[in-house]
Amino acid sequence: MRRNRSWVRAIGLICCLSLLGGCQLATQKQRLGTEEKRLLAESGERAHDPEFHASDEALQQGKVHFRNGDWGLAEENFRQAVELAPRDAEAWIGLAAAYDRLRRFDLADRAYGNAIKLVGHNVVILNNLGYSNLLRGNIQEARRNFLLAHEKDPANPYTMNNLELLDESGKSIRRPA
Repeated sequence: MRRNRSWVRAIGLICCLSLLGGCQLATQKQRLGTEEKRLLAESGERAHDPEFHASDEALQQGKVHFRNGDWGLAEENFRQAVELAPRDAEAWIGLAAAYDRLRRFDLADRAYGNAIKLVGHNVVILNNLGYSNLLRGNIQEARRNFLLAHEKDPANPYTMNNLELLDESGKSIRRPA
């Protein structure tokens, strides 16, 4: 009889421990879920996107790499995004901006051209074209694009900032090369 009780106790103890282990596992999964949500929020990615497109993951990764200054990785991800969804203007704009940072202006022009075919000369494209021209040293064309963007959206902080940057660059001393 005593032997049966000890077996029952042992089995009961094992069941309780397995239940507690399951609770701890659930808590760890909840913590992991919270940690993943925090990382997503910090990276700028959207945790719950009601419409999923094949290019979404590559596009979001491209944005993260671009913000981190990893232009080569950003270019790879944006290129993958446009290969998966050739009608995604946001991916084309990101690819063009990455090419600008890599100083591949020929490829940037091609990517901007594809974006313009999809959405026209909107504020984002005009502002990015202005910045691209600024990187190339084409100040007049940069100013023209920034002003066109500013006309479309006078409150756009990126365009306003780029116009100020352009004005400040004009105040610096230039020496012949």
